[in-house]
Amino acid sequence: MQQALKIYNDTNKKIKALSFSGFLIGWDMQTEMPAKSNHGEQMATLSEMEYTLSTSPEYVNAINVLYQNLNELNDLLKHEIIVAKEGIDKLTKIPMEEYVAFSALTNDFYNVYVTAKQTDNFELALPYYKKIIEYRKKYVDWLKTDKLCGYNVLLDEFEKGLTEQKYDQFFNLLRKKLVPVIKQISKVSKNQKNKFAWAYQKFDVDGQKKFQEYLRDVFGFNRDYTVIKESEHPFTTNCTVTDVRITNHFYEDNFVSSIFSAIHEMGHGLYELQISPEIDKTMSGGGASMAMHESQSRFMENMIARSLAFWQTHFYKLKEIFPNQLANVTAEDMYEYVNLVECSLIRTEADELTYGMHVMVRYELEKAILSGKVNAENIPEKWNELYKEYLGVTVPSYSSGCLQDVHWAYGEFGYFPTYALGSAYAAQIYNAMQRDIDIDAEIRTGKIEKIAKWLKDNIHTYGSSKYSSEILKLATNEDFNPDYYCNYLVNKYTKIYNLK
Repeated sequence: MQQALKIYNDTNKKIKALSFSGFLIGWDMQTEMPAKSNHGEQMATLSEMEYTLSTSPEYVNAINVLYQNLNELNDLLKHEIIVAKEGIDKLTKIPMEEYVAFSALTNDFYNVYVTAKQTDNFELALPYYKKIIEYRKKYVDWLKTDKLCGYNVLLDEFEKGLTEQKYDQFFNLLRKKLVPVIKQISKVSKNQKNKFAWAYQKFDVDGQKKFQEYLRDVFGFNRDYTVIKESEHPFTTNCTVTDVRITNHFYEDNFVSSIFSAIHEMGHGLYELQISPEIDKTMSGGGASMAMHESQSRFMENMIARSLAFWQTHFYKLKEIFPNQLANVTAEDMYEYVNLVECSLIRTEADELTYGMHVMVRYELEKAILSGKVNAENIPEKWNELYKEYLGVTVPSYSSGCLQDVHWAYGEFGYFPTYALGSAYAAQIYNAMQRDIDIDAEIRTGKIEKIAKWLKDNIHTYGSSKYSSEILKLATNEDFNPDYYCNYLVNKYTKIYNLK
């Protein structure tokens, strides 16, 4: 046992060091790397080194020994070994040359994807999508078991225990509860954009960055441990609790985009910053799952930053930065604008109410791709068809359609459904927090210290030392219940739009 534990810990130090190198290259690739540069070879080499370490006989044997003696381990290490055993069993089923080649492929694809999106050229990205889909189908075949096969193999990796059947039930509930409200609002809000003409002026990027810096203080995004830069698609990444990095993207003709992207990514970042330092030293650092991570970003973006209390507290600062554009605008006007419901094209810009429909498009398309009903060439056609069916909008371009998200360029099939699931987790967490904290009163203090502490104590501190379903139950005293999400949205938008 002692020898196994030593081998396990010593090997993990090396794996974490390799991950840190990959983290730095990945960050550089998306923020500062010259457009014609390429780190594919280095990333492939790192992947090969990590694969070799992770599948070495000594390391695998150490994990097996510890797994056979789970009852002698503390709860933290017990969970970690269960996860490690599952990970090793999966990794050893993947041929090393395929594992390394896939790492190189996604690395090479990133710059091509950005160019394809910026030039509205799906044909440029198509050869890469073909290879990524081919790999994912082989991956599913390698990893299938009696309990998991097909798309479920990928869904389980992003949220443990979630299957097509469970997601279908979840999304069917959203359709039943939310679509009638969306239709009601659509009838009364056709000309609402005219009411908010002030929002469609030019807001210079420097001013937007000033407000972003102000938001860092509001959300406790400590400058000693964080960095914010720009990228094509905003994201959060980290390697420890003392190095958390996020990016943003700025549009002069859509100033709220950068505001909510910043808050969304700070929500992710705050999660990482508040994980217990002791847990961060282990292999249980980082968020519990993609859905739990998304719950934290959506909580900050929607429950906090789209509240009336938030804008009554912070609008003065935005008005101070943009006095001409916002001369005759009130905090209440801003609140109404940021909660405007519109069946639109872009997921990341979608309102809370229709957001789930955007996720459903991707979920249904991924199911079709993995089952072989849709191939890479047909992605745009099927995408456009689903947007027409679910949101009633016509997609005018690849860039505002199937090329808008970077996830598939990384081969991340199974990720998208966690966005809607995370939003539902956030509503349940919000309901539980309300029992302990007057959330609006805390928002009006100008900071979110009590809110952040509640999240730290009940969710963040655990890192990934427990499954997200366990953490959700600890935080809310009940299992996942999507009714909180539906009720939250129906009540909020019924009030805003004075629906019957």
